[in-house]
Amino acid sequence: MFESAEIGHRVAKKEYKARAPELRKALLDAQYRLLEKARSPVVILVNGVDGAGKGETVNLLNEWMDPRHIRTEAFGQSTDDERDRPEMWRFWQVLPAKGRIGILFGSWYTDPILCHVMGHDRKARFAQRLERIRHFERMLVDEGAVLVKFWFHLSHAAAKARLKALERDPKNAWRVTPGDWERYKHYGEFVDVCEKALRKTSSAEAPWQVIEGVDAGYRSLTAATMLLDALRQAEAERPKAKAKPLSVPPPAIDGRTLLASFDYARKLDTKHYEKQLESLQSRLANLSRDPRMARRALVVVFEGMDAAGKGSTIRRVTQALDARHYRVIPVAAPSDEERAQPYLWRFWRHVPRHGHATLFDRSWYGRVLVERVEKFCSDADWLRGYDEINAFEEQLAEAGAIVVKFWMAVSPDEQLRRFEERKATPHKNFKITEEDWRNRKRWPLYERAVGDMIDRTSTDVAPWFVVASDDKLFSRIEVLRHLCERIESTLGSDKGKGRK
Repeated sequence: MFESAEIGHRVAKKEYKARAPELRKALLDAQYRLLEKARSPVVILVNGVDGAGKGETVNLLNEWMDPRHIRTEAFGQSTDDERDRPEMWRFWQVLPAKGRIGILFGSWYTDPILCHVMGHDRKARFAQRLERIRHFERMLVDEGAVLVKFWFHLSHAAAKARLKALERDPKNAWRVTPGDWERYKHYGEFVDVCEKALRKTSSAEAPWQVIEGVDAGYRSLTAATMLLDALRQAEAERPKAKAKPLSVPPPAIDGRTLLASFDYARKLDTKHYEKQLESLQSRLANLSRDPRMARRALVVVFEGMDAAGKGSTIRRVTQALDARHYRVIPVAAPSDEERAQPYLWRFWRHVPRHGHATLFDRSWYGRVLVERVEKFCSDADWLRGYDEINAFEEQLAEAGAIVVKFWMAVSPDEQLRRFEERKATPHKNFKITEEDWRNRKRWPLYERAVGDMIDRTSTDVAPWFVVASDDKLFSRIEVLRHLCERIESTLGSDKGKGRK
């Protein structure tokens, strides 16, 4: 993959001086049009061989364009805060909004490549990480992003000559570190691994652009020209994706649904409720303070039909937790800032670190529920949502999070009773809106969407617990019991795996 980047590409200084001003102006104009139309973000990945001009190119792009609208981020080794979360978390945080440009100097490719070269990751783990990257990049492109992936290359001899030349230059000697020479010793292994990584991840939607870095003029003009093409692609009106054939099962021929099959008659009297509540809250309090939770995070999702009792149940859960170590995130319609980012972005930023908990009052499942039913997105968008959600939750679990998801199931008759009660009670009026009544008319559509959601996203690492909630006392106890059992099961398995 690197053959054409080792043949000594060069541009004469006269040609560079003639072409650079025009190219610079075109880049700046394209950047302002991108900003004005705000249809797509542009994400630029800068990777390659040490000494191949990565830093110089980043500086050049910031010089030629307006740096106020460019977010440049350089990534080294992960911090303790970053290691407490999924490995992609630090990249999720810095993605540019629509109309903006993000330059990632060192990217999500750096650690997988170096870990494989240094022998920390075996082939299977390396392949798994590359596949996760492919999945992530496909999601970014589906969400409207334009990805520009630059690989700056030098041959073995050119890499050595470049490092020596930098060392001899008093102004640039600081650029060469002992780590650069240590990595140079592994040049052959490094290039072999990089070639595999680029082949596996150079896709139609996110191809790699390999640029020879020997000559600064050639390198600069080539990178700038490729970026200009990407900016023009980003500013163009994209045709809306045609709906793909539905791959979800059709309604059952007998008309039965998952939610309608539950026994909503189960109840709990006040005496037994208060006794069990005290016991389970004590159990949860002790579990949340278990020393083993210092290497774990807790992510709890609450979904359900309107008036199913999510809020009151969340309050019973948080009564057992340390207020310093949890957050409750109520999810409503996305803000303008959130709409300018990938769909999952507004949830990525609330991922808790180890030793902490986040409780979501509604969640990322809005994509396959309300957005599906209300047609706020295309069929293609919500259909790919299942896979993207499963991948997200797998990353949470891999990073140490205990993921627990509750669907608070209420029957249509009980929902109507609660709606009428809210309407008639002055201090509860704020809980009932015209939208609630409108959503109720779509009950059959939501019922089917919930069944599909649970079938497709209840996994070993992130199971769904459907709780019949016509009786709020019963449902609160069920939630606390399932939550405690899930934490106990996970902490118990840690001992067997040697996780402390």
